[in-house]
Amino acid sequence: MSPVRDEFRRSQVAIGALFFVLGFQYATWVSQVPALKARLDLGEAQIGLLLMTCGIGAAVSFPLVAVLMRRLGSRLLSVVSALALGVILLALSVVPNYPVTLLVLFCDGVAVGALNVAMNAQGAALEARFERTTMSRLHATFSAGSLLAALLASGVNAFTGTLAAHFGLAALLLAVLVVAARPGLLADGPQQDEAASSAEKKERKGFALPAVATLWMGLAMVFGTVTEGAMNDWSALYLKDVVHAGGGLAPMGIAVVSVMMVCARIFADGWRTRFGDGRLVRVGSLLAGLGLALALLVGGVVPTLLGFACVGLGVAAVTPCVYVAAARQGSDALSLVAAMGTTGLLAGPAVIGFIAGATSLVWGMAAVAASAAIVSLCATRIRWPQREAPAEPADVRLAADPT
Repeated sequence: MSPVRDEFRRSQVAIGALFFVLGFQYATWVSQVPALKARLDLGEAQIGLLLMTCGIGAAVSFPLVAVLMRRLGSRLLSVVSALALGVILLALSVVPNYPVTLLVLFCDGVAVGALNVAMNAQGAALEARFERTTMSRLHATFSAGSLLAALLASGVNAFTGTLAAHFGLAALLLAVLVVAARPGLLADGPQQDEAASSAEKKERKGFALPAVATLWMGLAMVFGTVTEGAMNDWSALYLKDVVHAGGGLAPMGIAVVSVMMVCARIFADGWRTRFGDGRLVRVGSLLAGLGLALALLVGGVVPTLLGFACVGLGVAAVTPCVYVAAARQGSDALSLVAAMGTTGLLAGPAVIGFIAGATSLVWGMAAVAASAAIVSLCATRIRWPQREAPAEPADVRLAADPT
């Protein structure tokens, strides 16, 4: 294996560790929501506010994260925010009351917003540096982190029910991962600065409205995350209450969407190289919308699960591709797009709930199908990276011309 290929793999693993950390940390504390509820004697509405507070922190972090990205760079911000997530786990294990818990989770949302932007900037820089697609696989490691966190929570709970033991062990694992990954992260250099658009350079001199191209990317991210979040929150209930699936089949909705999304992200980088980011997002999101719409019209357990599979397959590449496109516009654009995506993930399931309450869950799921179709429309207005399959491997060309 050539030195350049070794360098790519080392950075790919290091940046993948950041995605893993984010998924692992989030799933770790969410898995202990019942324990927090019992410890602090909280009601259902208070738990809902806890979950929303984290999302609000991430959504409103855009101005701060944009400034930190410019001053610290993606490498340092990645390390600082990832370590902060471990400290937040330790704080959650000793929170004395509900108001303090809200404050800690708001800070968690800000740290999540910072790491989300910084690690995606690292992933986009890795693709630009080595001219190889990898962002989809990086996003797949987020799901792997969530899965391992769930397994760890189950294992720890079998031995002890204390939050301190679980969160302490999780924080230690996060710290080890971040320290091990740090040497492989990409340093912010001239190539990242040159990738920033002229619009961002003007923003650095003073406040300016986002460019139209950035807003289209933000809208694609909003409706893409609305689709993802709503499927996770409403698919089981749709199977149970509308399709009348048995209790054992109802959770399969989430499983089908998740498995298809992870599998698609493993292979999506190859599809990006072959078909291009724009075509993959347009066709994929249209497949998600049409597949779900047909499932709603036909009804039945099997057609519904097939429709859910189309959603997982179709939207899997949306967020990785949009993040790459946003990163090419600079850190401010990336920060805004990430914040808009978090807003969609936070508000989407609630909006679907309002629609379902006013009409029916069928119409609520129809709105999810429409959201996926809107992503396809937004994708036609985005300037996607032009990527052609190289005549020779990228590592060979880089070795021949290290500049």
